[in-house]
Amino acid sequence: MSDSWPRRRLLAILRGATEPLDAQELARITGQHVTTVRFHLDVLTRESLVRQFQQPPRGRGRPRIGYRAVQRSVGYQELAQVLADQLGPDPISRSAAAVEAGRAWGARMDIGAQPVETLADARDITMSLMSELGFAPEKELVGETPELVQINLTACPLRELARSHAEVVCGVHMGLMREVLERNGARGRVDVRLHPFVEPELCSARLELTLAAEESVATTGEQRVIAPSAPRVPPQLCDTDSDVFEQPAQQR
Repeated sequence: MSDSWPRRRLLAILRGATEPLDAQELARITGQHVTTVRFHLDVLTRESLVRQFQQPPRGRGRPRIGYRAVQRSVGYQELAQVLADQLGPDPISRSAAAVEAGRAWGARMDIGAQPVETLADARDITMSLMSELGFAPEKELVGETPELVQINLTACPLRELARSHAEVVCGVHMGLMREVLERNGARGRVDVRLHPFVEPELCSARLELTLAAEESVATTGEQRVIAPSAPRVPPQLCDTDSDVFEQPAQQR
């Protein structure tokens, strides 16, 4: 683009615009002559930094030419490959490292105090978290029991990355869920598992009471309250197990 302040300014304006702007509108905004603006727009167009769009005329006359900034896509696929390579050649080790990264992410989050007293509490916290992250979670009522709940993740923002790097992407997300729940009191009492691609466009998170938690459950009417359990080995020390999360069928 060369070191041109007028072109940088035009590009910044177009990136912040919600719709294409034509040369006259840009000239009015910048205070430049419309001929000068068109010159800079031609340069930006040749460099593939802006794209032209035909717009309806104002009144009679020829259609107007509008301009919109080209949104550069970040090479997330390449980034995921680099991260996977840096985490080592062994998928199990990569998965364990990704889970720890997810835990570190969860430890930095401001999640507020939402005590986990029932498995339903754990489900609601997880759904709220994943909703905020853009996963569009839905409750799966079929097969739900007092000891097991399932959450369908219908819109993973990193779905395409997960298809090729599930142990990294899904490991991070599972570590995040585990850390957030444990910060709210579920450590050693609720086990979190992530099942990628149970359907082509659907992943599933399963929350299950651990054996120790089931032994300490007190039943009051229909509400099953998880009583605090004795301290146990932190689950993150077991994240190197080969089943740290279920691999999608096509990757097994």
